[in-house]
Amino acid sequence: MTEITQIIINCLKTCYLIEAALLHLLPLGADMNASVYKVESSNRTSYFVKVRKGHPDDAALTILELLQSAGIQEIIFPIKTIEGSLTQRFGDYTFIVYPFIEGQDGFVRSLNERQWIQFGKILKQIHEIKVPQPLQKRIRREDFSPKWRDAVRSIYVQIENIQIKDETAKKIKKLLTEHKATIEQLVNRAEELSQKIQKKPLQFVLCHSDIHGGNILLSDNDAFHIVDWDDPIMAPKERDLMFIGGGVGNVWNEPHEEKLFYEGYGNGVVDKTILAYYRLERIVEDIAIYAQELLLNRENNIDREQMYKHFVDMFKPRGVIDISLLN
Repeated sequence: MTEITQIIINCLKTCYLIEAALLHLLPLGADMNASVYKVESSNRTSYFVKVRKGHPDDAALTILELLQSAGIQEIIFPIKTIEGSLTQRFGDYTFIVYPFIEGQDGFVRSLNERQWIQFGKILKQIHEIKVPQPLQKRIRREDFSPKWRDAVRSIYVQIENIQIKDETAKKIKKLLTEHKATIEQLVNRAEELSQKIQKKPLQFVLCHSDIHGGNILLSDNDAFHIVDWDDPIMAPKERDLMFIGGGVGNVWNEPHEEKLFYEGYGNGVVDKTILAYYRLERIVEDIAIYAQELLLNRENNIDREQMYKHFVDMFKPRGVIDISLLN
């Protein structure tokens, strides 16, 4: 039994009165400081347990409470500790425990027509929620930072001077070199749109920030859930809308899906410039993260081949890059 496994068992028993019988590490998410487990208890009840290194602010959970009070039922609310808290600090870790819901995410299973319309209605409702000012100050606010654009530019400088022995890293370097012109186009276009957008009068709303297919859970009884509320942001609504028709994970790239979504969301004005910026910026961020992890951080425990596959997939026909460059 590993140290972290024992910590999880002890925390669940002490703080949730859950007797863990089996633990399964789930290959979900890209957060290097967090891991998720399916835990089966001695009475055969299953739980979804998120374990994060450190003790981050619980503002995201306060957002969940806000969503719940607004009547949004398509979220999965955490199970409270024996003291009534939504999180539990235990040693160097923070725990969040959810009921485990069997199902598949939007990368694996396609949404049906009813679910696309429902998705639109839910997201519209989320974007219309009034977030109290004190809570807004505790979550991110869009600032159109050049962080990821600068990171990609920096990587091209660094790869000229580093020695690479790892085969996956060699393949990433080769792809970065082969696609350099396209990547430079993505970075420069994102920079141009960023400067243009910041001159506009912008309306900021509550956004999920990462509402792609992987964060939509379709349960076996055809229910629909939006998961992973770890990083909400106050931003233009296009921050979320970019994923609809954006092709992340090579899904959600069909025009009829977008049409169904907007049947539910409504046909209000969508700023095409902001939408284009977010799609470009998302790709630039992914390129920076993949390159940093595979080329410059070779001592981590990530699935390197899986990350390499995600990188390659971005360049597929009708993938995120094709879609972003059409805008």
